[in-house]
Amino acid sequence: MSWSERQQAMLEAMGLRVWTAPPVPEPEPEPEPTAPEPVLAKVEAPAPVRVASVLPQIVVPVQPAEQPRAPAAAGAVAAMDWTQLREAVAGCRACGLCEGRKHTVFGVGHERAHWMVVGEAPGEQEDLQGEPFVGQAGKLLDSMLRAIGLTRADGPPEKQVFIANTLKCRPPRNRNPEPEELAQCEPYLNRQIALVQPRIILAMGRFAVQSLLRSSEPIGRLRGRVHEYQGVPLIVTYHPAYLLRNLVDKARAWEDLCLAMDVLQRKT
Repeated sequence: MSWSERQQAMLEAMGLRVWTAPPVPEPEPEPEPTAPEPVLAKVEAPAPVRVASVLPQIVVPVQPAEQPRAPAAAGAVAAMDWTQLREAVAGCRACGLCEGRKHTVFGVGHERAHWMVVGEAPGEQEDLQGEPFVGQAGKLLDSMLRAIGLTRADGPPEKQVFIANTLKCRPPRNRNPEPEELAQCEPYLNRQIALVQPRIILAMGRFAVQSLLRSSEPIGRLRGRVHEYQGVPLIVTYHPAYLLRNLVDKARAWEDLCLAMDVLQRKT
């Protein structure tokens, strides 16, 4: 509301002060707009996503890799009884053959047999059944033993044999045993022979002969003679698997059996 000068004078005379609004200043003219300088946007790399902040932390324990277990020292094996020896062979992981085996092939027969037959390495059927000399080679061996009055089971010590191999695990694809593999199994075979205490040993096949006699001579040159293994007479002959492929040598194998019988009779 605006008051005239007269009205204002009358109000002041009555002791009333008239409030007047201060003058409104004139607005300053706005400056001419200028084009802004281009600003390069700073692109920051996204912060790494921390999975732990979203998902609960899952801790997976890391199992240490299984280390190959060396066989017991030869001295320890030499003190084992039959039960300890079987357990040691069954759990042996001294070489790579343990990775592919189905069963270890310890041996069968009378534990105090007069005859001990030592073969080479288990084959496929031996690996599946855990017994030496099965399949066609085993059948031939059983026939050879029956021909001289022997068996691998059910009989007194003088009529039974104990059968073992130089290797207790099957080599892949029935390949030849490696020297290191033969060396790892050697204490087990030595202990078997010591526990059986045979009166005669029949070594069948090249690797059995080489392991027991430490000889690289072919079987044809070693057979027909009496050798010794730690004081026990040893006769060299062909492996039954070889005889299945070379029938003409069956007659020579029979001669070897007859020689073994003669040696045992003279010894007793």
